[in-house]
Amino acid sequence: MKRSITLKFLPYLLPVLLLATISSCKKDENNKLIVTAGKYENGFFILNEGSYQTLNGNVSYFDYGTGKLTDSAFTKENPDKSFAPNTTSLESGTIFNHKIYLLVKGGGPLVVTDELTLKETGRIAASMDNDWRSFIALDNNNGLVSTAKGIYPLNLSTLALGTKIAGVDGEVGDMIKAGNYIFVLSQTDGVVILKADFSIAKKIADLDVAFAKGKDGSIWAAGSNQLVSIDPVTLTVKNIAVPFVINGSWGAWHTGSITASTTDDAIFLAKNEQYNGGTEIYKYTATNAASFTTPFIKIPDGKEMYGQGISYNAKLNQLIVTTVKSGYGENFKVNDLYFYDTATGAQKADVAYTGLYFPAMPLFHQ
Repeated sequence: MKRSITLKFLPYLLPVLLLATISSCKKDENNKLIVTAGKYENGFFILNEGSYQTLNGNVSYFDYGTGKLTDSAFTKENPDKSFAPNTTSLESGTIFNHKIYLLVKGGGPLVVTDELTLKETGRIAASMDNDWRSFIALDNNNGLVSTAKGIYPLNLSTLALGTKIAGVDGEVGDMIKAGNYIFVLSQTDGVVILKADFSIAKKIADLDVAFAKGKDGSIWAAGSNQLVSIDPVTLTVKNIAVPFVINGSWGAWHTGSITASTTDDAIFLAKNEQYNGGTEIYKYTATNAASFTTPFIKIPDGKEMYGQGISYNAKLNQLIVTTVKSGYGENFKVNDLYFYDTATGAQKADVAYTGLYFPAMPLFHQ
């Protein structure tokens, strides 16, 4: 009955619906409709850790149209909000369902904002009991957060935490969902693969850097002297030998310095030092036996990667690289945001800026 009534009145409803849509748009001088983009839609974000005991973490925004980087975008949109206390660091973020989930290490808050306006929509308040790492969504209502003490379910409507997931203890960093499995990186056990009911399907030891999702859907991680590919359906593991030590970041955790292209089968891996960022980026492809013989990209002299360091930008089909001046103290005020061609390794752009930001990672619209 309801269906027949709807069909009967459809000719009358359509003009009303169209009018409602048009009224939300603007018109130019020629009376043509203009659909206004979100304020932060045509660009990408950079999450900044902040400076210990001096500056809170914050979010910068790079605009594709102007080629300029704007700092403190979150604070400008939320003048009464912050990522305090300044003894914490804003370290990771995920965009899901038009919201940004921002996670702060060391007792800071978990903050949720609108994706296009950066207006805050919710938070778990700062507390010394908090030590967030990363977030993934499972569906529209549920997600997971990793912490220094395991993994917890998160209700996306109420931001209430559930009971800690059994069997995954200690510090847990990056996470990714693929097919019927959830892949998590554990300091204790390497890559731990969970089933939908959170029981453990498989563990892969000696891996400290994760995750990248290849063009074919494979999940990539690295550690020790190996790069590994994991089939997300069969969980079959393929090992590729790497002629140098791949260092993780458990002592001062940040998102893994590994990323993948969406246009070809390339995996990019930063060669970081044990206690600081590196200066070389390698590009692995199965068809190039010399993938790890020479670096694909060498960072300009006197600079080193900071935080995640490398991330693939699908819109530009370029690698985005965050760096600081090598050394200590005032050197960290010297920042460069580099753009590299993923086919040739050529530098396409350099945005230099000054300040104690300590860039944790870029964050792109999906």
